[in-house]
Amino acid sequence: MNSRQRVRAAMRRQPVDRIPVFMWFHPQTAERLSSLLEVPPRFVGEAMGNDVTQTWVNNNYAMEGIVHEKDGESHLDYWGIEWVRHYSFNQIATFPLIGASPEAVLAYVFPYDRLAELLGRMAPLQLERGDSFLGCDVSPCVFEMYWRLRGMEDAMIDLAAQPGLAYTMLGRCADFSVALSEAACSKFDLDWLWTGDDVASQQQLMMSPSAWRELVKPHLKRIFDVGKSYGLPVAFHCCGALRPIIGDLVEIGMDVLNPVQSNCAGMDPAELKGEFGSSLTFMGGLDTQELLPFGSPAEVRRAVSSLVETMTCDGGGYILAASHTIPPETPDENIFALYAAAGLPRALIYDRAAEVRRRQPAHIAPPE
Repeated sequence: MNSRQRVRAAMRRQPVDRIPVFMWFHPQTAERLSSLLEVPPRFVGEAMGNDVTQTWVNNNYAMEGIVHEKDGESHLDYWGIEWVRHYSFNQIATFPLIGASPEAVLAYVFPYDRLAELLGRMAPLQLERGDSFLGCDVSPCVFEMYWRLRGMEDAMIDLAAQPGLAYTMLGRCADFSVALSEAACSKFDLDWLWTGDDVASQQQLMMSPSAWRELVKPHLKRIFDVGKSYGLPVAFHCCGALRPIIGDLVEIGMDVLNPVQSNCAGMDPAELKGEFGSSLTFMGGLDTQELLPFGSPAEVRRAVSSLVETMTCDGGGYILAASHTIPPETPDENIFALYAAAGLPRALIYDRAAEVRRRQPAHIAPPE
């Protein structure tokens, strides 16, 4: 069974040879594994046994796809947002619309002139996909994009004090994701459309469910509708405690929910499986805050086995993934332990890495 078949079968609750896997790695983790496996960093996921291949074509590339060597290094993205590396992660240093008047906010122009360049990041994946399950990530889609432009405090004030302005700008954020989605779905042979919009903390939503339903949900549905119009499943990423709106997301077309942060309020994987398992495929649930960086390999293996058993109790509907990017402090032994528990032992991973090296394009330099 190849990766594309495996993921599709799992989503349909059909038998699979092993649980499908999609882990993504912090750039420093990827660099370390790259050296260990002797493959370029962008082939680490393939060598490890990931079944899904995708990349960012929206603003998340600026956050996660651009890697700085040292803390304090920064870059300005196409949206006018300045990102600075802090504690190994890119974080926003300058919000282009913070403190701006309503008129200035409404005059903001999204980088439609960069669409071709943004979508170009998918081209190598399409070319080298092999038998992998291919996705395109158009997040952040609505509220998360708006607060990156406006700053969280101003964005929250807009929701309460200037809902008309907020609704218009949330719509424009969605318009950009719709444009990316339409172009990606028509240009590439995708297996799903990946969307995302972080609207929750670890304890609750950042806004009331009613406010989300009024201001965000209609715009998010327009993006989901693009994937549906091309016959694609729609995956949705939202960190935190989003339990109150999961039913709404199912209603507007969500097929896959990620990352299932099990340490957040209301996000117990077993409970979610029991309530929504007939409607959803879940992807995630493996803790990156305590278990992976600080647990023992034996604890990791037990946790993975238990999670897979819980989330496939109806015969499938689950893709093994972590609740966030695998952080640099995660020991190699724990990473190999989680893959081993998923049916991908270390020896097989090294064999996969050797195969990647054998068919590696000549123009791609090996890791130093």
